[in-house]
Amino acid sequence: MAFNLAAFSYVIALLGDAVLIFFAIFHVIAFDELKTDYKNPIDQCNSLNPLVLPEYVLHVIFNALFVIAGEWFSLCLNIPLIAYHIHRYRTRPVMSGPGLYDPTSIMNMDTLTKCQREGWVKLAFYLLSFFYYLYGMIYSIISHS
Repeated sequence: MAFNLAAFSYVIALLGDAVLIFFAIFHVIAFDELKTDYKNPIDQCNSLNPLVLPEYVLHVIFNALFVIAGEWFSLCLNIPLIAYHIHRYRTRPVMSGPGLYDPTSIMNMDTLTKCQREGWVKLAFYLLSFFYYLYGMIYSIISHS
């Protein structure tokens, strides 16, 4: 069995995707806590904003590995989410630090619903991606041996 660059990129993607799944779960739980008034918006935004850039950077890193390895289909599956992340960060509210969530507007029902839906969609995407990356890793190891 040969371990090539494609298999390595899928292993890194699996590990990174596992972290992204935990980020998405935390995102969903955090917005559910906001919806039920369990936590205040300032504390919640202070815990969510530091996770935004690491999520985006991690997602871009393993997609850069897909480019280097020539895994174009895997890259094409991820390009819409990367484009959404770029759009979302460019249109974020004006704040003093990095992040997406503004405590003054996060409690608006439409914003809260949008953010909660975004968390569920990302969670579903990362879960499906995890199993695809697992398949891609096994396929690349078996096909190049």
